[in-house]
Amino acid sequence: MGTIGESLSFSQCFMDPTARLRSPRRLPSPRSATSVSVVALMKRNPKRLKYAAERLFKRKEEDMMYVKMDQSGDDMWKLDPVIELIKEGAVGVIPTDTVYSIVCDMKNNDSIERLRRYAALFFSFLCFILCHSISDIYKYTLGFPCGSSEGRRDIFRVVKPCLPGPYTFILMASKELPRQCIRHGPNGVATRHVKRREVGVRMPDDIVCQYILEALDSPLICTSVKYPAEDEWVLDPVVIADIYKQEGVDFIVDDGVRAAEPSTVVDLTGDYPTVIRLGKGPKLHWMVMEGEESGGVPKD
Repeated sequence: MGTIGESLSFSQCFMDPTARLRSPRRLPSPRSATSVSVVALMKRNPKRLKYAAERLFKRKEEDMMYVKMDQSGDDMWKLDPVIELIKEGAVGVIPTDTVYSIVCDMKNNDSIERLRRYAALFFSFLCFILCHSISDIYKYTLGFPCGSSEGRRDIFRVVKPCLPGPYTFILMASKELPRQCIRHGPNGVATRHVKRREVGVRMPDDIVCQYILEALDSPLICTSVKYPAEDEWVLDPVVIADIYKQEGVDFIVDDGVRAAEPSTVVDLTGDYPTVIRLGKGPKLHWMVMEGEESGGVPKD
């Protein structure tokens, strides 16, 4: 990873995943219920406070909102106060179909700067957006590349079955995407903008995440949750709470322990769909690996 303030292309920010654990559970479709604010206040576990020494984001006496989701999937109503917090500019942790992510409103500049400071704890200046629908993707990017006279296929036709799913697609950003969503560097210090406006987009196949996204007016900007000063994902939401409560996050949605399987990242800004990080999503026949020469993308 680059140092603070270093300008990196979007694809340079990724590394290959390591351990492979079990896949996260798939929840059944939820039933609607009356909105009731259910909040659990976190109790500190002394066995899990290894990374709580440095408190960069001190808060007053407010308690972090901790929402524990039921395995049945019948309690989506618990997420309503989380949604309201996000609309008010809160920064917090939610599950996806891969690992947990720190998220905030992509149109709130103050929230984005807070999120970038959290990302700087583990030396990552990469953020991407979580979208509820394909129309969101087309609003904030230039869309998926179309076919050409050289026989290259229409990428959207092969990408569509992957959405929603465990893939991050790198696309060219549109003018609708806030400039803050492309910046690199914490706290706005020594910040540079990448030469090309690229952004990673995701549509997670996770009903908790999708419930939140559906209730918002725009996508969320996010970064994966890792241990401070380490390139390792935090998979247990209880551990996440012990670490990041001390750093001032506003809420955590606990949907169980995740596996160490990040999304598969595919760069669609070049000549061919290039896998620059192989994760949970398998490499499909129309993709090529980074550094792999190809005479062309298969037509079928």
